[in-house]
Amino acid sequence: MWITSEEFRELREQPTDPQAEQELINSIEQIYFSSDSFDIVKYELEKLPPVLNLQELEEYRDKLKQQQAAVSRKVADLILEKQPAYVKELERVTSLQTGLQLAAVICTNGRRHLNIAKEGFTQASLGLLANQRKRQLLIGLLQSLRTIKTLQRTDVRLSEMLEEEDYPGAIQLCLECQKAASTFKHYSCISELNSKLQDTLEQIEEQLDVALSKICKNFDINHYTKVQQAYRLLGKTQTAMDQLHMHFTQAIHNTVFQVVLGYVELCAGNTDTKFQKLQYKDLCTHITPDSYIPCLADLCKALWEVMLSYYRTMEWHEKHDNEDTTSASEGSNMMSTEETNFDRGYIKKKLEHGLTRIWQDVQLKVKTYLLGTDLSIFKYDDFIFVLDIISRLMQVGEEFCGSKSEVLQESIRKQSVNYFKNYHRTRLDELRMFLENETWELCPVKSNFSILQLHEFKFMEQSRSPSVSPSKQPASASSKTVTLFEQYCSGGNPFEIQANHKDEETEDVLASNGYESDEQEKSAYQEYDSDSDVPEELKRDYVDEQTGDAPVKSISRETLKSRKKSDYSLNKVNAPILTNTTLNVIRLVGKYMQMMNILKPIAFDVIHFMSQLFDYYLYAIYTFFGRNDSLESTGLGLSSSRLRTTLNRIQESLIDLEVSVDPTATLTAAEERKEKVPSPHLSHLVVLTSGDTLYGLAERVVATESLVFLAEQFEFLQPHLDAVMPAAKKPFLQQFYSQTVSTASELRKPIYWIVAGKAIDYEQMLLLMANVKWDVKEIMSQHNVYVDALLKEFEQFNRRLNEVSKRVRIPLPVSNILWEHCIRLANRTIVEGYANVKKCSNEGRALMQLDFQQFLMKLEKLTDIRPIPDKEFVETYIKAYYLTENDMERWIKEHREYSMKQLTNLVNVCLGSHINKKARQKLLAAIDDIDRPKR
Repeated sequence: MWITSEEFRELREQPTDPQAEQELINSIEQIYFSSDSFDIVKYELEKLPPVLNLQELEEYRDKLKQQQAAVSRKVADLILEKQPAYVKELERVTSLQTGLQLAAVICTNGRRHLNIAKEGFTQASLGLLANQRKRQLLIGLLQSLRTIKTLQRTDVRLSEMLEEEDYPGAIQLCLECQKAASTFKHYSCISELNSKLQDTLEQIEEQLDVALSKICKNFDINHYTKVQQAYRLLGKTQTAMDQLHMHFTQAIHNTVFQVVLGYVELCAGNTDTKFQKLQYKDLCTHITPDSYIPCLADLCKALWEVMLSYYRTMEWHEKHDNEDTTSASEGSNMMSTEETNFDRGYIKKKLEHGLTRIWQDVQLKVKTYLLGTDLSIFKYDDFIFVLDIISRLMQVGEEFCGSKSEVLQESIRKQSVNYFKNYHRTRLDELRMFLENETWELCPVKSNFSILQLHEFKFMEQSRSPSVSPSKQPASASSKTVTLFEQYCSGGNPFEIQANHKDEETEDVLASNGYESDEQEKSAYQEYDSDSDVPEELKRDYVDEQTGDAPVKSISRETLKSRKKSDYSLNKVNAPILTNTTLNVIRLVGKYMQMMNILKPIAFDVIHFMSQLFDYYLYAIYTFFGRNDSLESTGLGLSSSRLRTTLNRIQESLIDLEVSVDPTATLTAAEERKEKVPSPHLSHLVVLTSGDTLYGLAERVVATESLVFLAEQFEFLQPHLDAVMPAAKKPFLQQFYSQTVSTASELRKPIYWIVAGKAIDYEQMLLLMANVKWDVKEIMSQHNVYVDALLKEFEQFNRRLNEVSKRVRIPLPVSNILWEHCIRLANRTIVEGYANVKKCSNEGRALMQLDFQQFLMKLEKLTDIRPIPDKEFVETYIKAYYLTENDMERWIKEHREYSMKQLTNLVNVCLGSHINKKARQKLLAAIDDIDRPKR
């Protein structure tokens, strides 16, 4: 029941209703669309009823035809709709067919060429290819076998590398072997190699720890670099730093113990094991005094090596940290960089913390050693040497970690103060003995003598003197200070004992007799031909003895120049004036300063004891040559109030005036007496009563000027003392200099006043003046004989002064003071003589003026002193005769330098002729009022 093409065409030409068409298609049974194998005819035949009805069959047939026609039209529509795609697909199929044809051609050609190749190669060629493949497989197997053999022999190579101390290489090899073993773990022959390599790696770590411990005593940069590289390969840099600090602590303990043990066994003469079982503290008590200093030096040298190793370890890490930082900045692994920075920060903090810890351990070990022996048994030089070593060690500690070494300072300070107290007490007793046996002869030293030439002051040349300000120091010295670690980093040791240090250089301070050379004799006279460099003593103006008023008149340049020449005419060499005792005191000061310089914490105690040396020397000079109650009672030539205060302080604080100790005295009083020294006594060999020697003027000059020289040396040392004195104690030092050292030159006046008081016979002059008639009626043209007698005394004094100057150089200030005292006493004696006059006329008063002017005229030829001391004192007294009553009363109140006797005589005798009794009584009452406060 198929539709023919004609029928189909007819059907397509017939108008169609799309909706009706769709209904027809939908009315088709679904079974017709089930599969291609569906038999339609059979299906329709089976549907026929048993009894066939032609009409029903035709109707059914027409229905099926309509359905078929609807389906056909639908299919036709669909075909027409897909026609372009069909065409396109057909073209593609055509192209594919063309490609397949070309592929067929290529395959044909390929088969042809393969056939040619098959025919061209022989069976032998293919055999060669098979053998090459086998060869390659065998080469790989051989490499594996060699690797296995190398792994089996790794332990031998590792041992060799450890002996060579190639720790990084050994660890690298071990790690590579572990990696290779894991690669070939499928081989049964190396199944146990992994565990063996792990044991070897642990063994390397143990040897690496031993190698790390060697760094503590003798740092070797190559060795330490290898160790650090090894720990870095292991990833245990932090663990290595912890171990390193533990090794340094152990090294300090073992080092000091072995050093002390060696000396103890050496001194004991045997190797008894009992010493090895002792604690370090107990072992230190067995050190003998003879071996104490060498042992201390070796102890410090050994500790220095440990500290230097730590210092160089820190230097190594600082250097390599910078290199690591640079390389890390160039790298790209952020995680590795952060880990490296963390390790570097940990190591830096650990090393910085270890500085203080190691220095504390060093201090405790040395302190224990110091406490093991009583240092008071040592001589001074040995004790200074101990202090020098400890001071150098404290300097090392300060440079090492910035610590002030509190532990060592406190320990050595206590021992030093106790030692120094006993030493100082002995030195004071020796000084008293020297002073009591001193004959005050001049110690001949060279004119260029300086205390820095003495051995005791050599330390001031080795280190820059604090007296030089930083601005005056050379730029090279102030720009950078070389530390001990920088100085001895490459070799040497700051604690090496200089056995013959004192003998390296000899002192050359003593001079031969007379001039040191002919050139010096010539220069002695030529030196003062110029007006430059005038000494300060010559520029000093004269001040009134009693009132302390400002100078009346300055000295002219010509006078200064002439005096300088006159000073050299009295002596030969302008060398310092000092005695053997002075030299001993200076040496002692040098020793004291050595101790103070070495151990600055006891600076105050040392300077206090130094001040006592100067105090005692000053007190002795005053006691020997300056004390004279008879002259002081006259009110002339007295010491200044500052000097008297100083002498009283010295006597109360330092001088023991008691003869014996009172058994009932308190313990405190007894302790105070231990700090004092008996007053010294002048040697009986020193004679101060002979007029031929000007009453011991040579000895007085040597004694007094040696004190002045000593004061000058203290002034020279003041900046150095001030630099080391604690700030809280500096007022003591300033007071010592202002109230004691500066008063040394003031002793000249009371000492030389005694000579001046005896050198001229003032009593004889008073007797001669008493025989003169002053109530003459006419003016005299000739002066009295007492003036000539007085001038003769001065001429004789001048000759004696020249004689003394042949023995001892008399400095210009001394000669000036002597002349000043003599002239002052002479003028005051003249006034006293005028005050003894019973009767006096106007002509007599004129005679007094004539006598005094004659005296002044002749006196100015003998001395260069200008103005003449107390000249106004005499002239004012003479001129007072001409005053009226009212002026006289005012004059009496203004001139209190005259005694009551002199004023009374002036009123009664000289003015009695032209004032009445009532006026005289009034003036006497005014004199009495002036004198009353003195009573």
